[in-house]
Amino acid sequence: MKHIEIYDTTLRDGTQAEDINLSTEDKIKIALKLDELGVRYIEGGWPGSNPVDRSFFSDIENYALKTARIAAFGSTHHPNFQAQEDPNLRAIIESGVSTATIFGKSWDVHVKEALRVTEQRNLEIVHDSVAYLRQKLSEVLFDAEHFFDGFKANPDYALAVLRQAYAAGARVLVLCDTNGGSLPSEVATITASVRKALPDAALGIHAHNDCELAVANSIAAVQSGATHIQGTMNGVGERCGNANLCSIIPTLEQKFARTYQCLPEGRLPQLTRISHFVSEVANVQPFSRQPFVGRSAFAHKGGIHASAVNRMASLYEHMDPEEVGNRQRVLLTELAGRSNIVSIARRFGFHLDKDEPVVKGLLKELKDNASLGYDYAAAEASVELLLFKKLARRGVRQFFRLINFRVIESKQGRDAEPMSEATVMVEVEGVEEHTAASGRGPVNALDNALRKALSGFYPRLNEMRLLDFKVRVLNGSKRSDGGTASVVRVLIESGDQHSRWVTVGVSFNIIEASWQALVDSITYKLYKDEGEQRAKLG
Repeated sequence: MKHIEIYDTTLRDGTQAEDINLSTEDKIKIALKLDELGVRYIEGGWPGSNPVDRSFFSDIENYALKTARIAAFGSTHHPNFQAQEDPNLRAIIESGVSTATIFGKSWDVHVKEALRVTEQRNLEIVHDSVAYLRQKLSEVLFDAEHFFDGFKANPDYALAVLRQAYAAGARVLVLCDTNGGSLPSEVATITASVRKALPDAALGIHAHNDCELAVANSIAAVQSGATHIQGTMNGVGERCGNANLCSIIPTLEQKFARTYQCLPEGRLPQLTRISHFVSEVANVQPFSRQPFVGRSAFAHKGGIHASAVNRMASLYEHMDPEEVGNRQRVLLTELAGRSNIVSIARRFGFHLDKDEPVVKGLLKELKDNASLGYDYAAAEASVELLLFKKLARRGVRQFFRLINFRVIESKQGRDAEPMSEATVMVEVEGVEEHTAASGRGPVNALDNALRKALSGFYPRLNEMRLLDFKVRVLNGSKRSDGGTASVVRVLIESGDQHSRWVTVGVSFNIIEASWQALVDSITYKLYKDEGEQRAKLG
């Protein structure tokens, strides 16, 4: 089996994305998870460029990494300096790392127009920068910037740059598709040419995704002799992003008959969890349709598909989702058939035949609700509650009963923030509770008031928090008085320290739709906790 080095640059190149901003603490958290995943290198940043990166290299020394090496990034020395005088190279050395990655120009037009030096001077800069760092550090990796464009324009010069870096002691020569415009066939051919010209050098690939080809280009480079891949978690990065390691790693490990190994044995099932962790720390919504690790990667909506995967998952799945830590999801929507319900019920321990009356009844109720605007594909907690109400022997008990609620919105003065206040009266096991709470908006106020009313009876509700709130206005409909009204769908995402769940409500009234989703969300938390308690008691 051929070992492929995975070099993660999420903490440096990934932060070039316009919606990604990481503090030092964020970078430490992600680095520890990447080490847990088993990547070979973690590029911490450019120590000469900003205080966050400098403090990262200082702080990461307090942690004992088990798998990964920390690499510092920088450029070849400034044309006006000698290598030993260059402040950026000195900053790399002072960062305390044993591995450095520096980039240099390999496209002759960049040498002339960007650096504004002669081609010979650029070769000296590349050689001297690598050689100086190699004297001070254990290893140096050289990123040949714009290599594929440079090779297409002037292959002799592009190879000359690589030869200077290699002669100076660079352990890996990384071929960069910096503009992201190369095709897999070009990458394969050029990488093979470099492999032939420098048969003893270790080659790497650093691809950008401007043509949606960064993953394909990285795999093409490996097939042509590269043994080192640079990329980011979830493909984040400048412009359209970098090569997505969450796609590259499972493709190489799963699709080539165990020809390549990217991670230590047994680490691949952690990929989905760590992918989502990185998104959480970066405060970005995970891309649901991302291959392998996305929430929809193994989701089945149509009844025909659900029927097929019930018999044999491989009929509509290219691999076992558990190999990457994901799971199969069968959705309940207006397109569902009885097989969808049978599949979901099986996941919760109910073994049904699709011809049973309860299945037909559930399907009718589902489709009736879908016609009203309920989105059960997104709101799986509401689906679970619906199934248990129909299928469980004891059902989902009524943890509380609404007596009434009221929401008041007020604003005093043009520049003052609006105030939201909600009062809620509920009954729990014959005891009435009447509370009020304020919040940032009517839904937050309702959530605060309802949980305040119930927390004395159910203390674990204090663990719960409202994470996201989405409203969609559906198609308008005619009213009996001749006017029109819009149906509103509300999706609420809630969570505790263990999990997250989404519930749905639909109404002409946004507060009523929000109330429906809130009630389902709190009921789901209570029902989930009760199930865990029963499991502990045996």
